[in-house]
Amino acid sequence: MRVKKQWLLGGLLVALLSLIVVAGASAEPLSLPTVSVGVGKVSKPGDVSTVLQIFFLMTVLSLAPSLLMMTTSFTRIVVVLSFLRSALGTQQAPSNQIIVGLSLFLTFFVMAPVWQQVNTQALQPYRAATITQDEAIKRGVAPIRKFMLSQVREKDLALFISLSKLPRPRNADDIPTMTLIPAYMVSELKTAFQIGFLVYIPFLVLDMVVASVLMSMGMMMLPPVMISLPFKILLFVLVDGWGLIIGSLIKSFG
Repeated sequence: MRVKKQWLLGGLLVALLSLIVVAGASAEPLSLPTVSVGVGKVSKPGDVSTVLQIFFLMTVLSLAPSLLMMTTSFTRIVVVLSFLRSALGTQQAPSNQIIVGLSLFLTFFVMAPVWQQVNTQALQPYRAATITQDEAIKRGVAPIRKFMLSQVREKDLALFISLSKLPRPRNADDIPTMTLIPAYMVSELKTAFQIGFLVYIPFLVLDMVVASVLMSMGMMMLPPVMISLPFKILLFVLVDGWGLIIGSLIKSFG
């Protein structure tokens, strides 16, 4: 360790000396950019609007992961994949990073038509200055609301409408977005748990068979999970489990 520290210190000294020599040899001195942040008076009303837009944009960017989970297919996908890992009993394989990454890319795949509509109907006309900001927001929310309404359960939607103490809506357009989002989230969780239950059944049966065989052989002290894990992985590979699970997840949003 002492030798490594000496080599590290020697390398740092050499790098510093090289910078000093280069700076001395150059004709112009090295200059670093400066950054300043301050608070000043606003001279035009438009400046206030720009500041508020920047603040709103920063808030949206900080809440982007939550918005992604609340209004897209991410919740159902990541919960089902987590159930799959628990059913296999492989502990940390695949890891959380892989599950979240796969869920994100599957979410992009499922939501691509919706986001394409948002882009063509709201974002591009707003960038071309053919519609106002309020109209762009209204057009951009419409495809997302249509997707959530196609997946939400009427029972969950009625629950949140009654909790919000709103009058009974005449049609889907009368349902507030802030009421639709939590109803959609609860509905997605319920659907994900139902799919997770179906995923658990074959692996549970395999665990029971292995436990029965071990008890009949008198090996009661041997954990059945240690014996059943290789067979569950083999069964999952032989039936093309990843293709079945992901295919069923994608089709469930159709």
